[in-house]
Amino acid sequence: MSPVAATSLRRSLLRRLAAPLSMLALMSGLIAYWLAWQYTQHVIDRSLADLATAISKQIQIAGPNARSTVPPFAQAMFSDPNDNLIYRISDGEHEIAGESALPLFGTRVREQRAAYVFEAQYAGMHVRVAQVRVLQDTGNPIIVEVAQPLRHRYRIAAEFLVAIMMPLMLLLLAGWGIVWRVVNQQLNPLTALADSLNRQTHMSLESVDETYVPIEIQPLTSAMNALLARLKTALDGQRKFIADAAHQLRTPLTAVKLHAEQAASARDPGQTLAAVHELRAAADRAVRLSNQLLSLARAEPGAQAARFAEVDIAALAFETGAEWVPRALAAQVDLGFQRLDDPSNDKPLMVRGNAVLLREVIANLLDNALKYLPSARMVGANVTVTVAEVIDEHQQRFAEIAVEDNGSGVPAALQADLFKRFFRGDRQDSADTSVEAGAGLGLAIVHDIMNLHGGSVRYEDAPGGGARFVLSLPLATGTEAGRAAPSASQVPLG
Repeated sequence: MSPVAATSLRRSLLRRLAAPLSMLALMSGLIAYWLAWQYTQHVIDRSLADLATAISKQIQIAGPNARSTVPPFAQAMFSDPNDNLIYRISDGEHEIAGESALPLFGTRVREQRAAYVFEAQYAGMHVRVAQVRVLQDTGNPIIVEVAQPLRHRYRIAAEFLVAIMMPLMLLLLAGWGIVWRVVNQQLNPLTALADSLNRQTHMSLESVDETYVPIEIQPLTSAMNALLARLKTALDGQRKFIADAAHQLRTPLTAVKLHAEQAASARDPGQTLAAVHELRAAADRAVRLSNQLLSLARAEPGAQAARFAEVDIAALAFETGAEWVPRALAAQVDLGFQRLDDPSNDKPLMVRGNAVLLREVIANLLDNALKYLPSARMVGANVTVTVAEVIDEHQQRFAEIAVEDNGSGVPAALQADLFKRFFRGDRQDSADTSVEAGAGLGLAIVHDIMNLHGGSVRYEDAPGGGARFVLSLPLATGTEAGRAAPSASQVPLG
């Protein structure tokens, strides 16, 4: 199917307004002409009938002298050549006056007062005849006929038509001019809007001024302003992200270069080995930072929304925790999974989301817990992943996933900045050198991914001391059917 070609709104409006206006003027002219023609027919017929009646009355007045007195009278009445009048006066046997060839009968007969009006042929032309009969004492009626060629009527009708159509044409031209002016004036806001948008750059993206925008166009401009606001927010975030990423990547890459130079210039094998170890650690930090930056980019609003599907968050949390068991065992940390709302653990908690990003959220929280917990608690360290279904005060159902440890927790002064990008709480603790410094992106990734899914993340102090991060996700509706999960209310993972 071929695409529909774009049309001009101005031409479309002019065509849709000017064409009906022209048709209306034409129909008005035709109706007026028809009415004028009917009126002309009636007036001329009545005029002919009145002339014939006037002669008949003169005949009645003249009585026996009608043959001598009427002809001069008729000759005087019909002497004007502009009227094109033809007459005949006859007693049925003899002609008294006028044209003897004028027919006494015709078609389209119509009664007009005391006369009869009909059409006939005379001298090769169509005429309209008014006929009046005057009764005489002798019994023979005198027939009076007054005729006029139809072309005279057509000429009068044409004059009427010109008189009617000239004002109509002037009105039509004026109407076209008004339509043209009004359409252009009403489309000026669209031109101004286009000019305003053309002045926008990727650095400005200011909102369109809606002060003089018509109400019908305001939904369009409001949608444009909302789109511009989203684009501006996205571009500002992208510029900030690129600037921060470039700044953060500079440090590990510089360290990689420095340790590489040390390994190349070292003469002692021990120094070379130490430099290589440092080089590998710096490279690992650069790789981890790059992966986190990519995860953060994937968590930008709208980037993954098209890939959302229903995910059993309880099963996902259990599977993700199981993947971290080897590291927990290596760090001598007891890692466990607990289902709080349903001891039988046979009911899935389905949410709409991206399984890869949700797995990244839980993995980041477990990574933070396993990174800082061994240095804070040498014996009896444990991390627990809990899952529960909760109902808020608006009767909305949510899935809550909590990652809790029994370490030292986060100082109150740092809790407000926990989820900011590139904020590193470990910088405040210079005495602890056993923990590898992070880039400050893990919790920012968690925060952005939760926002993408319409959920939230918050920090709480654990009841026994330590940190507790709580994730809240709205449950998908209509997903009560479950799949089997582990039967114990608390399953040790490591």
